[in-house]
Amino acid sequence: MTELVWDGKYKDGKKQGPVRVALPFQTVETVNESAKDRQRTLEWFAAGRETEWRNRLIWGDKKYVLPSLLPEFAGKVNLIYIDPPFDTGQDFSFTATLPDYPDTAEDETAYFVKEPSVLEQKAYRDTWGVSSEERHRGVQQLDRYIKWIYETVVLLQELLVQNGAMYFHIGPNVSHYAKAVLDEVFGAERFVNEIVWKRQSAKGGAFGGINQHGRIHEVILFYARSDSWVWNQQYLPYDDEYLSSFYKYVEPGMGRRFRLSDLTAAGSRRGESGGPLLVNGDKVSPAPGRHWALGLRSGETVQTAMHRLVKEGRVWHEPGKMPSYKRYLDEMPGVPLQDLWTDIRPVAPQGSERLNYDTQKPETLLERIVRTSSNEADLVLDCFVGSGTTAVVAEKLNRRWIACDLSRFAIHTTRKRLLGICGVKPFIVQNLGKYERQVWQAAEFPASGGDGAEAARQRDRAYRNFILELYRATPISGHVWLHGCRGGRMVHVAPVDAPVTLADVKAIAKEVWKAAGTGKDGPAKAGADILGWEFAFEVNELARQVAAESRVDVALKKIPHEVLDKKAVEQGDVRFFELGALSVAPQQKKRELALKLSDFLIPIDDIPEEVRKAIKHWSQMIDYWAVDWDFKDDTFHNQWQSYRTRKEPKIELEASHVYPEAGKYTVVIKVIDILGNDTTKAIEVDVR
Repeated sequence: MTELVWDGKYKDGKKQGPVRVALPFQTVETVNESAKDRQRTLEWFAAGRETEWRNRLIWGDKKYVLPSLLPEFAGKVNLIYIDPPFDTGQDFSFTATLPDYPDTAEDETAYFVKEPSVLEQKAYRDTWGVSSEERHRGVQQLDRYIKWIYETVVLLQELLVQNGAMYFHIGPNVSHYAKAVLDEVFGAERFVNEIVWKRQSAKGGAFGGINQHGRIHEVILFYARSDSWVWNQQYLPYDDEYLSSFYKYVEPGMGRRFRLSDLTAAGSRRGESGGPLLVNGDKVSPAPGRHWALGLRSGETVQTAMHRLVKEGRVWHEPGKMPSYKRYLDEMPGVPLQDLWTDIRPVAPQGSERLNYDTQKPETLLERIVRTSSNEADLVLDCFVGSGTTAVVAEKLNRRWIACDLSRFAIHTTRKRLLGICGVKPFIVQNLGKYERQVWQAAEFPASGGDGAEAARQRDRAYRNFILELYRATPISGHVWLHGCRGGRMVHVAPVDAPVTLADVKAIAKEVWKAAGTGKDGPAKAGADILGWEFAFEVNELARQVAAESRVDVALKKIPHEVLDKKAVEQGDVRFFELGALSVAPQQKKRELALKLSDFLIPIDDIPEEVRKAIKHWSQMIDYWAVDWDFKDDTFHNQWQSYRTRKEPKIELEASHVYPEAGKYTVVIKVIDILGNDTTKAIEVDVR
């Protein structure tokens, strides 16, 4: 048997498979769901009833997302489309936009490239990185890439229904390797088509002197789960040359174009179908070796069928000549679609669909795939959703969908595109949150021995030392809340599975104050950096109050998701950013609550110096904000939102809501900045 083998495919003679840790999803946001639907969902869930379907937008690495989908969706996905990176050198940066500030005469709009995070580089490129020791053994990046494809496709195949299909969009530089992997997973007999998509017109100067043909196409490999799959034939319109050659007749007074077709078929027949017929009074016989083929209806003779066609105006007949059948152009579906697609252009640089997302695919391409291989209400999956095209097309064509991506910016871009669809159905945003981090901690920092409590302490100590190393801090001991020291400031590392709360901040500040100026391991001044994965609502603002009261300078910094793999940190610096600070001015009038954003501060380290000069107002840093008018300490329910688009770059800074009943409410405001990071704030209101 012919087989493609890569480094790591076998271990001790056994084929290695993907990670199969199924983690529970955390719903972090519901979008476009009414208060009534929200209440019904809660009641059904409490009663143990199956809740109404919600499309899913999932932020996370497919390494963990796909196995976590299996318990619920194995054998239930009708169509999968994926557009993964084509090779190990692909760039996953994105173009961020600093919008204009409308209160000035000049246009401050500026664009800059946001480089991919270390996590994105790791998952899309460094996953198949090769160490010096591996290179010495002859391992190539291609080995890692093929292994990555294999582990992904194995899980995707298990998610498909028996009559499901998968479309794997890939570049011609690696498509032959991908096909060998798909043949192994699906079976070579399940290969349906290699579709060639002409992505762009001929290249000229870019290839001058390189001695090669212009690379202007991409490949889409089409596989079926079984020997039977959903198939809805698609058609292309006839080209002008074909129309002028064949549909050259026009019906007088109607303008309908038609062509002439034969009313006979090959083969001699005895009886009426082989004999003469009357056509407009003329007796006409089929040519030798042919017979009449008129499409008889129930109870018809060949002669009555001819009379019917003449009466319907479908017969073209000149005396002394054979009659012909009139086929009207407007009744023909077109040319059946083949495996060479040259009619779909990429997203135009200035087109309305353009999102400044380099890997964005045109909606027409996905529309063709979704229409061909799925029906309404079917479930469509894309685990590399990027700019959101698959989810948008599935939504517009009334399919259910699950869209996943590792990039926070991709999730944000997709959410905005979906909200731009008139009548978009409610959907949820999910991640694997603390569960993914718990699995990572257990795998990366195994205990060397001891009972359960001692093993847990060993893992926690190793984890904290790892984070301190990334933060360039020195580990210290002898404290309860303080774990390191850097630049004369104390450092606290929060656990992987709990948010930093106000009580934590107070305890840290108290211990910092005691340690200040005590000598070795003590800070030169009362200051602390608190590193956490998640932070409780309002903790940033309240921490400032604690700092002022205790005279301890406190900085809250988020531990980036990038640290979830040790290999990732080898590729570049992991950056810890301070939390953004959002100020909101609420105003109440009876049962109406009005909110006005009054200030927004975020670190601008990722914004180039020349672009910073264009920042005239804090509102330019906001790309999107949303409000949950009645937060119930469970999930953020996106009940109102304002966001920027290319067509409408201005953003509203005020929102209002009328409460149906008096009472005390928690209002949560979520802001997403131009880099895709979110900041939340909660306020309490008493509606009378």
